[in-house]
Amino acid sequence: VHSHSFLSILSQVFGGKVLVYPLDGSHWVNIKVLIEELHTRCHNVTVLRASNSWYIKEESPFYTSITVYNSGGIEKELLDVGMFFGEMHRNQLDLMGKIFENKDLMASLQTAKYDLVLTDPAFGGGGFLARRLGLPLVLNVRWTMHGEAHYEIAPSPLSYVPLPGVELTDKMTFAQRVQNSFCNKYFGSEINYKTALGDADIWLMRTDFTFEFPRPTMPNIVYMGGFQCKPAKLLPADLEKFVQTSGDHGLIVMSLGTLFSHLPQDITRNLLEIAVTFARLPQKIIWRHTGPRPVNIGNNTLLVDRLPQNDLLGHPQTKVFITQGGTNGIQEAIYHGVPILGLPIVFDQPDNLSRMKVRGTAKLVDIAQLNRTMFLQALEEVLYNSSYKENMQRLSKLHHDQPMKPLDRAVFWIEFFMRNRGAPHLRTQSFRMSWIEYHSIDVILTLLMIVVLCCFMIHKIITFLCFKVVFKKKIKAE
Repeated sequence: VHSHSFLSILSQVFGGKVLVYPLDGSHWVNIKVLIEELHTRCHNVTVLRASNSWYIKEESPFYTSITVYNSGGIEKELLDVGMFFGEMHRNQLDLMGKIFENKDLMASLQTAKYDLVLTDPAFGGGGFLARRLGLPLVLNVRWTMHGEAHYEIAPSPLSYVPLPGVELTDKMTFAQRVQNSFCNKYFGSEINYKTALGDADIWLMRTDFTFEFPRPTMPNIVYMGGFQCKPAKLLPADLEKFVQTSGDHGLIVMSLGTLFSHLPQDITRNLLEIAVTFARLPQKIIWRHTGPRPVNIGNNTLLVDRLPQNDLLGHPQTKVFITQGGTNGIQEAIYHGVPILGLPIVFDQPDNLSRMKVRGTAKLVDIAQLNRTMFLQALEEVLYNSSYKENMQRLSKLHHDQPMKPLDRAVFWIEFFMRNRGAPHLRTQSFRMSWIEYHSIDVILTLLMIVVLCCFMIHKIITFLCFKVVFKKKIKAE
């Protein structure tokens, strides 16, 4: 009690005030790690949440919440994977509109004198809120509405920076139309999603160069890939007992996220192929699985609704991680040095896993074409070809060999931001430039016109001199 009171006093004297506008689902899982660390360092954190939020709890020892009533929303099962992108985007902007229209709430946010707004910019709401309140902005980011975040802020020459293989559809155009309507209503035509992103002094990027390909970057990008990863804790007694029965053969951990059970039946039917393959293995398997239990499941396979993924990947018995390729799971595998068998499904997952394949740490299988022979061959290759483990352990060593832990680095820059009332000295002017200005097209055209004009003048001068010489010779001849 005395320690808690002391921290409360310390927070009031030295702590900053952070307003968090989060996204639900896996995005919340990421930003929650930052919130908890800020709390332990005596900062006051306030979280704006929707009344129908699935993951963001109203009560927490780490933050104070402000709940805004919202009747919209989507199914919980589809939240993490971004289904119905346009509807999610419209729901976010509807919530933002309700916040803006609530004069009492806006007045209280103004008078609270927050030091900054911390947000995930995937749908832009936090950036608009920061601009409305006149507060500095820090982004916790990997993806924006337009794609991978580097393409919003950093030079990305296609000659050596691969374009992420994310399929964008007309839903993006719909989302942009909804957003334009929102911006015109509350800010006027001069403000849009891109200018709101441009307000951010610090971009906390949820990646690093053990995962990312080498590429140009910017001074206000802070890399914190794997910041959510931690040393493994002890497993619950029942799980530990099951793991220990694996003996020398070891353990396989499998999690394909929340989307898999909602895919077409011709794909989910492959669960039977996976279950049959597992039953033939000497290893023990812990499989995060929701939905009907496969009828041909083996005695060596334990099905669980939830699993302590980080702790299982950090267990010395774990040999392979079977994953759909979500960023969090891959970063945990890198952190603990566990090779991957990838079954990519949608969105950024094929791109994420291809990065691991290039590094020799993962084997990929097309889940739509999967059969038991293909799956068994791929799994045995990762299990028994030592190069996968060696390459992943080398990658893990690189990840750990840093002067500062990723989470400490992220919090340092948030605190730096608060101490110095922003970091505009790190922000380039690229967001304020048009496409023509950014690529110096106007300069190139001007120089080209000068060259053409010079060539034209030289041509005229030479023509004139030649004419003069010929004319003089003609006069002499006459």
